[in-house]
Amino acid sequence: MDNLELYNKVRNVPQEAKKEIKGGRLKGMTDINPMWRIKTLTEQFGICGMGWKTEIVNKWLDEGANGEIIANVEIKLYVKIQEQWSDGIPGIGGSKFTSKESNSIYTDDECYKKAYTDACSVACKNLGIGADVYFEKDSTKYDVKPNTEQPGSKSTKSKFTQISELIKDTELTMDNVKEWIIKYYKEDIRINDLTDTQFNSLVKALKKYIAEQPNE
Repeated sequence: MDNLELYNKVRNVPQEAKKEIKGGRLKGMTDINPMWRIKTLTEQFGICGMGWKTEIVNKWLDEGANGEIIANVEIKLYVKIQEQWSDGIPGIGGSKFTSKESNSIYTDDECYKKAYTDACSVACKNLGIGADVYFEKDSTKYDVKPNTEQPGSKSTKSKFTQISELIKDTELTMDNVKEWIIKYYKEDIRINDLTDTQFNSLVKALKKYIAEQPNE
């Protein structure tokens, strides 16, 4: 297996698995649905317990600011490749056990479950799962190369033009591309309105499809 083969398979997070964080210190960042990670692990390695598994190594409480208490969980994630189990992939997560509200102290009886979920996300990150959310400026061999024109040049190609050139001399049409966009992102988005991450994922899929077509 190429070193980046798995990373590139699992780096992209579909729109339906992402949610913008609306408040708190993480406002504006992206939250990933934890079930998407479980689905991805199952797709790549097999059923939980047979193709991948986790081990809770430790759990403990820490004192936080203003008398709050934080629950922490340390895990190891194991994945099986070609009938061989990996070493434990570490992950540590945390969640508030007690937190101060306006007139009282709130105790969360699901804090360890949330901390475990957080720890799983950290371990999965080491495999590249959801990498595009954490590292939006990363690139792959399928990405469109940056334009070399001077800043402000009017010859910079639009996303639509780049896709048009990519599918030129293939059996694909722009209507096909539109169908792909609707399939991947569950809505009809104009090519020029795609985010850079969405656009690069689309280019990657198109290039892979074109490369797999038999030569005439």
